[in-house]
Amino acid sequence: MLVAVDIGNTNIELGFLDGNRISGTYRITTKADHTADEYGLLLTEFLGMRGFRADDVDDVIICSVVPKVMHSFRASIIKFLDLEPMVVGPGIKTGMNVRIDDPKSLGADILADCVGAYHVYGGPVLVADFGTATTFTHVSGQGVIDAGVITTGIRSGAAALWSGTAQLPEVEITRPQTILGTNTKVCMQAGLYYTFLGGVERTIKQFRRELDGEEFKVIATGGLGRVFSDDTDLIDVYDPDLIFKGMAYIHRRNLR
Repeated sequence: MLVAVDIGNTNIELGFLDGNRISGTYRITTKADHTADEYGLLLTEFLGMRGFRADDVDDVIICSVVPKVMHSFRASIIKFLDLEPMVVGPGIKTGMNVRIDDPKSLGADILADCVGAYHVYGGPVLVADFGTATTFTHVSGQGVIDAGVITTGIRSGAAALWSGTAQLPEVEITRPQTILGTNTKVCMQAGLYYTFLGGVERTIKQFRRELDGEEFKVIATGGLGRVFSDDTDLIDVYDPDLIFKGMAYIHRRNLR
């Protein structure tokens, strides 16, 4: 069994891959002050919940955008699973050609998302990841990562709204029943939801315009991707496990 670990700014996501099947996924809040023992205990508990033991794990692959957490989590893998994890980063074989100004600046999570989208759904493809930040990354029909957009995530934007104002409360980020708000809560939810959705649709249309009408697929992923994917015809597929599929492919290309 392969354990895939995505260390993000908000959450650490674990995927247990038994062959081509994802047998379980779990989330841990990302905290830089967690020790290797704390991460190791959580990992082994999650394995136990799926009926696995530490010695059932054949290998581990890690994708991280949080260097402060990487040291502790890597140490937990070595201590609790007796394995040296594979790390997505420079020098790793992905089968993709990265043609941006500074290829090394491409986030490991974006790279894994693109690998998963291209090899599962084909190209050309636009990958929309709704995480702490919202990213759009284009992959050509030849597997070339050649352009992208990075903007604030809706949670980050919403937090700025209520933390920067004296009388606006924190609200759940969800699709309201109507845009015709008659109270502060609904007005805020409608504003957050529809302005963000409008930005998503405008971004996708602009990619198509500047790519001369190229008929790429749009694959959404990330925690809030499901909220928006059902409300627009411009998103073709929502795949919450996209990064794990990409990491599994990367692992197969780099088997040790």
